[in-house]
Amino acid sequence: MSYVLGEALQAAVYQRLLGDPDLEALVGTAIYDAVPAGPLPGLYVTIGAEEVQDRSDVSGSGALHRFRVSVVTDTDSFGRAKLVAAAISDVLSDASLPLSRGRLVGLWFERAVARRSGKADRARRIDLRFRARLEDS
Repeated sequence: MSYVLGEALQAAVYQRLLGDPDLEALVGTAIYDAVPAGPLPGLYVTIGAEEVQDRSDVSGSGALHRFRVSVVTDTDSFGRAKLVAAAISDVLSDASLPLSRGRLVGLWFERAVARRSGKADRARRIDLRFRARLEDS
């Protein structure tokens, strides 16, 4: 297996996050698969790094994708960021996502890391990591 399903997974995750009304109530449309140039909102979500491993077997081609979704805020409190992170977890954990290529076998929350960042550690960032098992069709 190769990295052929990476774009299909990213597009499906992005659409699922963007289309969730609970997440929209928290961050509006500030959900990015590429952070735009210029000023950013005080709270936003971005789809980040991804690692992929071959999981092909005798039944066909497959891959295990581990990817990160981050919540970033310029406030000095984790409260609102944790609400957003929880909404993301609800939206993606065990989700059934339609892919433009291949098939999603399963999608699971793996872990989260909350930390301070930015100048004088005043901003907050929560990185959620998910695991997706995909099969090519």
